[in-house]
Amino acid sequence: MSLLGIDVGTTGTKAVAFSLEGEIITSAYREYPLLEPRPGWLELDPYQVTSAIKEVISEVAHRTKRDPIRALAVSAQGEAGVPLSRDGQILYNSPISFDARTRETAIWWKELISPEETFHISGMALHPMHTILKLIWLKENEPKVFGRLYKFLCFEEYTYYLLGTDPVTDYSLAARTMAFDIRQKEWSKKLLEVAGIDEEILPEVKPSGTVIGRVSRGVAEELGLPNRVEVVTGGHDQPCNALGSGIITGRMAAWGTGTTDCITPAFDRPIPSEGMFRNNFSCYPHVVPGLYTTVAFNYTGGSLLRWYRDNFAMEETLLANKRGVDPYEIILEKLPEKPSSVMILPHFTISGTPYFDTKTKGAMLGLTLGTRREEIVKAILEGTTFEMKLNVELLEGSGVPIDNMRATGGGAKSVEWIQLKADITGKPVSSLYVSEAGALGTAILAGVAIGAYDSIDSAVRNLVKVKRTFEPDREKNKIYEEKFHIYKQIYPAIREISYRL
Repeated sequence: MSLLGIDVGTTGTKAVAFSLEGEIITSAYREYPLLEPRPGWLELDPYQVTSAIKEVISEVAHRTKRDPIRALAVSAQGEAGVPLSRDGQILYNSPISFDARTRETAIWWKELISPEETFHISGMALHPMHTILKLIWLKENEPKVFGRLYKFLCFEEYTYYLLGTDPVTDYSLAARTMAFDIRQKEWSKKLLEVAGIDEEILPEVKPSGTVIGRVSRGVAEELGLPNRVEVVTGGHDQPCNALGSGIITGRMAAWGTGTTDCITPAFDRPIPSEGMFRNNFSCYPHVVPGLYTTVAFNYTGGSLLRWYRDNFAMEETLLANKRGVDPYEIILEKLPEKPSSVMILPHFTISGTPYFDTKTKGAMLGLTLGTRREEIVKAILEGTTFEMKLNVELLEGSGVPIDNMRATGGGAKSVEWIQLKADITGKPVSSLYVSEAGALGTAILAGVAIGAYDSIDSAVRNLVKVKRTFEPDREKNKIYEEKFHIYKQIYPAIREISYRL
């Protein structure tokens, strides 16, 4: 018997089958492109995502005949969704989190209800990324599309819809819409009234870890799944990642580095403090019952290294193909030992916390004719890490202390990068035996739901294992503290120039 965790991300979808002991049996991944039909617009083609979801499930299903899948759950990127007609047609592409078309919509929203009240109800800082603003934009700008809209489904419940169950979402992903009351655990009538959106187009909401049905017989036959596979609510990708990292108590956080860079702690009650509001930190339900979480994030995380790979690392990519290894392995193998002389502001998309600046731009400073490629790569890692150190500093000042972190995602495959995170933040950062923590988190939810584990606590104790803890190098930390002081001055200094560009 196995458990299937499905992670529908911004640039790709992964399915991972786990044994009941938490070992990866097999996995599959499909990448899809981000589309930019206009400057500042970033969206996904739901048909491509649909194909990716079906392909990874089918591939894993056919490799687990000896350990048939018994239950599954889904973690998904926040905010983006799929508009469907009553007969199941996809009506429009899916603007993702850092799509900027709703910038004016967010300004309009602020005139009807204060950001403070919005934050108090939804736990979300007002930002163009949120789903409810995308729906308003669709209503105002594509009235023919909106007129045919039957359901708007984020990618968790859309996956369940594809599997033949009712499209049910969970508390954590519902909260990312900015239309959910995080205390009452229901769609907010006040916020939906402000938006002019009917609750009927949104999915039903249930707690994470709830059995909502079984994969339909027809879909099971199409994908090669066994009969009677239980479908269980999962959650927003970052809380699922935190669960799969063992973040079920305070003073700890998951540090996921994928397309975005995100730090996710846990705490036992809503703490909508002034510091959290001022620094745009959300407060919403964890996928672990009774807990809450926040996300400190930079949209330009691992995608900045991918940008470098796709534009400047042709030689390394060819060499990787010859060796049969990941191109990032070649790109990162000759990093300078010392901190780079180059500094990078990693705002290559709209920024995340704490600024929520939709007009900012990335920057490289300190370039000379003697600058080598390896220094730029090191500066990419340092710049994204400085941005997260800034967030940790502000989180702690807002009442969310963090003593240690656990690295997950693609960035966790590089020991050099994890050590760099420890050196820059001055905090221990641990790697895990299973770096695919988001998929493991959803597998845990699925396993607890069908009685394979007694509780989430016992599942975490047995399945989440620390592989190695990277302690900060105190001498390097001193150097990085000096560089961090400079780093914090870069964004304020060049912000207006960025806007003019």
